[in-house]
Amino acid sequence: MTEPLSLRITEVFTSLQGEALTSGLPTTFIRLTGCPLRCVYCDSEYAFQGGTQRLIDDLVDEVVAIGVKRVCVTGGEPLAQPNCWPLLKALCDSGVEVSLETSGAMDINGVDPRVSIVLDLKTPGSGESSKNLLSNLELIQSKDQIKVVVTSEDDFRWFELFCDEHPTVFHAGVIWISPSYGEIDLKQLASLILSSRHPYRMQMQLHKQIWGEESGR
Repeated sequence: MTEPLSLRITEVFTSLQGEALTSGLPTTFIRLTGCPLRCVYCDSEYAFQGGTQRLIDDLVDEVVAIGVKRVCVTGGEPLAQPNCWPLLKALCDSGVEVSLETSGAMDINGVDPRVSIVLDLKTPGSGESSKNLLSNLELIQSKDQIKVVVTSEDDFRWFELFCDEHPTVFHAGVIWISPSYGEIDLKQLASLILSSRHPYRMQMQLHKQIWGEESGR
């Protein structure tokens, strides 16, 4: 008899989506435990360890019972757990809209095609830019989004050059530029985007504007 699939989960909660195309909409978040990266600005270090082992079937039942039509699978780094792939499929099969927040360091090959992927590419300011998996850029589609957190003008200029060298980033439907919380002046970042030759969109983290660094939000 096959053992039921499970994952280690830090938390399940419902809040407003704070980023990307569904920003401001009620969303249920499933935060998986664990991450192989250590970005200097990480705001979810509490998800690096601990958590509770949960069956995929139970997670899907909980999401359906909550009744919110949008679900975001996040971390940590959700794809660090192999059973994230079947979780994504099971959620899609349940009829909810599913997004996946993942770093640029994990292979997205095989993610259910119904999932909207938000791929977080890492700049030098993160301390983890060497981990970006360039093969992911060949898999990104127009339904997906790329997010880049910048800590400085140097980060922004680095990403402009990255886009010149890897034009497949523009296969994504949107490329979001996010300011690292409290690290770069917002007017400066806006000016950089306005003067850029690339079609970037600036975003703020809505949940942080409302709740600050409070977890589970």
